[in-house]
Amino acid sequence: MNQFRESRPAYLPSRRELLRFGGMGFGSLALAGMLDHQGLTAPPAPISKTVATHPLAPRQPHFAAKAKSVIWLFLNGGPSHIDTWDYKPELQKRDGQKLAGADSKTGFFTTSGKLLKSPFKFAQHGQSGTWVSEIFPNLAKHVDQMAFIHSCYTESNNHSPALFQINTGLNRMGFPCVGSWITYGLGSENANMPGFVVMTDALGRGLPKGKALNWGAGFLPGVYQATPLNNNSPAIDNLNRRSKQSAAQQRRLMDLVQASNREHQQRYADETDLTARIEAFELAFRMQMSAPGVLAVDQETEATRKAYGLDSKKCAHFGRQCLMARRMVEQGVRFVQIYSGGTGDAQSWDGHKDIRKNHSTLAGEVDQPIAALLADLKQHGLLDSTLVICGGEFGRTSDSQGSRGRDHNPNAFTTWFAGGGIKGGVHHGVTDEFGYKTIENRTSVHDLHATILHLLGMDHKRLTYRFNGRDYRLTDVHGEILTEIIA
Repeated sequence: MNQFRESRPAYLPSRRELLRFGGMGFGSLALAGMLDHQGLTAPPAPISKTVATHPLAPRQPHFAAKAKSVIWLFLNGGPSHIDTWDYKPELQKRDGQKLAGADSKTGFFTTSGKLLKSPFKFAQHGQSGTWVSEIFPNLAKHVDQMAFIHSCYTESNNHSPALFQINTGLNRMGFPCVGSWITYGLGSENANMPGFVVMTDALGRGLPKGKALNWGAGFLPGVYQATPLNNNSPAIDNLNRRSKQSAAQQRRLMDLVQASNREHQQRYADETDLTARIEAFELAFRMQMSAPGVLAVDQETEATRKAYGLDSKKCAHFGRQCLMARRMVEQGVRFVQIYSGGTGDAQSWDGHKDIRKNHSTLAGEVDQPIAALLADLKQHGLLDSTLVICGGEFGRTSDSQGSRGRDHNPNAFTTWFAGGGIKGGVHHGVTDEFGYKTIENRTSVHDLHATILHLLGMDHKRLTYRFNGRDYRLTDVHGEILTEIIA
């Protein structure tokens, strides 16, 4: 009997202990109920954002940050750099000629090897004289606030691994994404909202290839994964309170439930999924108190809603997401990622068949909302503290696929930054005369990530997490900061 008691798990009480704890517990519950009924109990203490044990409590960066939050506008499917931001006059002149050094393995399918000129007109804009495609008439007005990185490259010509790499730094699934690393390193500025939010295509065209793994926490604790918002109203299920209880009563009930959950958690200290689940319940309650107001874009003025294109069938869906992003960073959400386009081909920026039709449609959805977002952030005094990023997972080939399309091109694509700490109107890196490959200041995905972390005040070599006996980091063992684009 004694031997059995000694080998019994510490958390399993004896029958005598169970009766003792149960009897005292019922008495305590009765006393608490009587005191509450007479109004003699103190109101629940507010949750402190500085409690060290809270996984999303705000933390100090490694050094002074230039930006506090990020809005990443992801043009899913691989937008063509040579039809948007990387103007190539020689490509226009030599349309239909053989592309010297064309590699049929560059793209995912077979290409013709013949140069395909851009079907769009380009013009110079701003004091910087930046060349911009006609498909971005509104964004063209903001080029002096943007830094263009024309020499980006990635390691895969396939959507899924390329998406994994641009989001996580590695072209394999299962690793933490940028948003998870940032919330792990810095926490959240608002305890009542998620630190990391993702919004996908709002027209029902599907998720990016790789789906939720693109915004997952990988081996980081689950609490750092993204909170996805629904594509249609309501943005978050069950957000509006329907309980007949008062907020104070619901708070006390949540405290009781969470106390039980945390007691259970102590028995399984290594179960990080359990920690994330407990935090999710707590965050859900806090969001019921504050998130409906944050996400209510209808509270904005008619002029603001119109500026984002909410009165336009063409771009209202993306405009609403951009406006929600501004409202969220205004309330301290650390990282917001918005995907333009769905699963692939005609549903995204994946212009295999007809680059004119594909890019005209997708650009028409995002041009006005993104331009409005930049202007609105500036008007609210948020642009200096918000890093805005825009780009896709790779570029597209200079030679044609079929007669009017372009295939995937991992050897060259353009990403632009604006806002928090960015030097506007600058151009980093160069592609060849046809935009086929990068030839100057080649910029890896690790370089982009190192620069993002730097602007947020984090040293990419110091932001690590030990997993399976190794200290992992977002930039793996690579990454150089693009100092040329930093103000």
